[in-house]
Amino acid sequence: MPDRELRSDAAANRDRIVQAARDALSRSNGAATELKLHAVAKAAGVGQGTLYRHFPTREHLLAEVYREELDQLVEEVPPLLAEHPPQAAMTRWLRRLVEYARVKRGVMAAIEASAWQDLHAGRHHRIDDALGALLDRGKAAGEFRADVDAADVLLLLGGLSRIPEAEWDARAPTLVELVVNGLRAR
Repeated sequence: MPDRELRSDAAANRDRIVQAARDALSRSNGAATELKLHAVAKAAGVGQGTLYRHFPTREHLLAEVYREELDQLVEEVPPLLAEHPPQAAMTRWLRRLVEYARVKRGVMAAIEASAWQDLHAGRHHRIDDALGALLDRGKAAGEFRADVDAADVLLLLGGLSRIPEAEWDARAPTLVELVVNGLRAR
């Protein structure tokens, strides 16, 4: 039984570390290079040794933040579709995608290209699937154009990567609005 408590404590520590890192990235607008591991450990209420047992490098921690952000983003689609009409669900999800993109941009800048490819491989389809579900519901309700697919929307959202950080808060919501307006059935 004591081993089980240790595992649950370890899992709780790990979760607090990831949350502290996510919070730090949010405060720094996704600037992963500014992520200080000692500050993350302190914010999580754990020692640096505990942090390093779970995440031996900054890249390991950033990769886990990315994975969890992606999981949360994808898991938000069914509740949004259950609670809102398709266009409102899409708008809310795209706003959340903008937050995710900011974290992803910071993570991409901090992780070596080879490690990023490994992290991203096998996960990209999850965004496509989530976006496809939102689009399908909107098409079925007659709210979205029938000739648009997830790849089209993702290409449009590729502009997020070109927004300078100083202009992010002003431009990202405008980009979301333009995408949603472009999806509307004529």
